[in-house]
Amino acid sequence: MYTKKFDVRWSDLDANRHMANSAYQNFMSHTRMAYLIENGFGQEQMQEYQTGPVIFNENIYYFKEIHQGHPITVSCELTGTSDDGSLFSFRHNFYDHEGRNLARGVMTGAWMNLKERRITALHEDLYKMIEDLPKSDDFKEIHLSETRSHGQRPENLNS
Repeated sequence: MYTKKFDVRWSDLDANRHMANSAYQNFMSHTRMAYLIENGFGQEQMQEYQTGPVIFNENIYYFKEIHQGHPITVSCELTGTSDDGSLFSFRHNFYDHEGRNLARGVMTGAWMNLKERRITALHEDLYKMIEDLPKSDDFKEIHLSETRSHGQRPENLNS
């Protein structure tokens, strides 16, 4: 399991003086990108293949408050990909300095062709990098239908 340590900054807190919702998302994103970059899949590769990530959903489950004063550790595990590498899912856990699990974030997304602005299968070079990443114990193949399994659909104002 990949982990990254962080200090909780003043700017990460909300009015209740615990970590703000947006800070959890920022720490997850930072950890996820560090994980990819350390495994050879960074901005340079995304630029070369005109590919970028798009997030479909991100859920955070809070178990205990996170305060400023002690470092936290955020984990990152690849929990699923589609057979062509276009879809991905990750799980992040937040731990205090004693190793207690304080929160969990799960997210699903896809790779987008930045020229065509649509979901795309990963180029074989990038697909190999994703295939070689360490995976969670419960890793599984995911399908496009699962990305909408939460049942949410757009409802336009003028429909």
